[in-house]
Order: sequence, then structure tokens, then C-alpha cells
Amino acid sequence: MTVTWQPVRNEGTLYSRIADQIERLIDERSLRPGDRLPPERELAALLGVSRPSVREAIKTLSALGRLTVHHGRGVFIAPPDGFQGLGSPGIGLRELFAMREVLEVPAAGWAAQSAGKKEIGDLLETIVALEATDDFNESRRLDTEFHLRIASMAGNRFLQRTMSVLHEMLGSGMETTLKIPGRLEKSRTEHHRIADAIAAGDAAAARRAMRDHIRGAAAAAGRRLRNEAFAVG
Repeated sequence: MTVTWQPVRNEGTLYSRIADQIERLIDERSLRPGDRLPPERELAALLGVSRPSVREAIKTLSALGRLTVHHGRGVFIAPPDGFQGLGSPGIGLRELFAMREVLEVPAAGWAAQSAGKKEIGDLLETIVALEATDDFNESRRLDTEFHLRIASMAGNRFLQRTMSVLHEMLGSGMETTLKIPGRLEKSRTEHHRIADAIAAGDAAAARRAMRDHIRGAAAAAGRRLRNEAFAVG
């Protein structure tokens, strides 16, 4: 099997860019479940990056269930239901959404209590941009930006850093949900509810809206993964 690897530019969060390229290749079916990635040293040379950066990207995709690491054998593409990291179908993804709820629900409440006019304006501009694009990759980027803006508005630097890592890991989770027919439109409605509550300074309503949004995304992701697992089986 021949795979065309492209050098990754050394800007931004490098390991997330490496992970994005690996996922792109998976989605384009250049790599299929059960295929083995090149060895770490070779992969680093092919992508023009360091081995530690490759290692971090592999850890991220392994946590998402996109890759399976067999020590002494190599790194392999996981099957479509590969989010089952701890043994039960979808458990890895469920845990990630559970952590989102732990972090983002209170963050929405804090944002409602402390956000300034400019921050609220920037949040609404992100929603407008998200609704104006038909490009999936741009939608995913703006979706992430929306949530990270709220984390920033909460005024907790530790939360901001934690959210950045979490959302990088949730890239595949967003792909799992945003491509479901009707989910993108529903997500946009939920974003408005969250933003409106924050703009109104209503912390309780902001927490409720964020909780509903995350649980709706988690339920949609679980349904899609179960359907894919059934189709493969």
C-alpha cells in the first residue's frame, strides 16, 4: 500500500497537526482498519517533525480510539468502533464527553458572571461565522473556538489550558457528531441558547444550556458509533 505523507509545518500545536494529517489519511481510506503506521522514526522523517511530536499525536489518537498501539509490534488503525478504549463500546468517547460536562458546564456559568461586552461580541461573531460556512473543517474549527472562548471568558487559566487539550482530543468526536444529518443545525441552535444566557448574565441558564448541548452531542456520537459498529459486524 502506498501512502503519500506531507511534511507538517512547525507552527501552532504541532502534534495536533500531525494527528489531523493521520486522521485525514484514515478518512480518505488511504489507511484502513488493521493497517500499520510506519515506525515512529520513519514517520517523523516522512512528516519532517520530531519523534516526541509524533509520539504525542499517536497518544492523542490512541486515546480517541482511532489508533491501537501494540508494544513491540507497532501502531495500527483501529476499527470504526475503536472508541472503546477501556473495553465497553464507546467508553472512551463517553468519558471525554463526561469530562467536557465537568469542565464546560461551570465554565458557562462563570462566563455569564464575568464576561464583558467585547467578549460577548466576539462569541456572537464566532456563531455568525459558524453559521455562514459550509466547509466541514472550518465548522469544526469554529465550533472549537466557540467553546474555548467560553473557557477564556470564565477567567480561569487552568481551565483554559485544560480545555485546549480536551478539545484537541475531541476533534474526532466533533467529526462523529457534526456530520450526522440535522446535528449541525441543532448544535447551532444550542450555541445560541448558551450565548444568549451568557449575554444576559444568567449563570443558571448558561449552565443548563451547556449541559443540554454536551449531552445531546454525546448521545448523537454514541448512536453513530453503535450504528457503525453494527454495520461493520
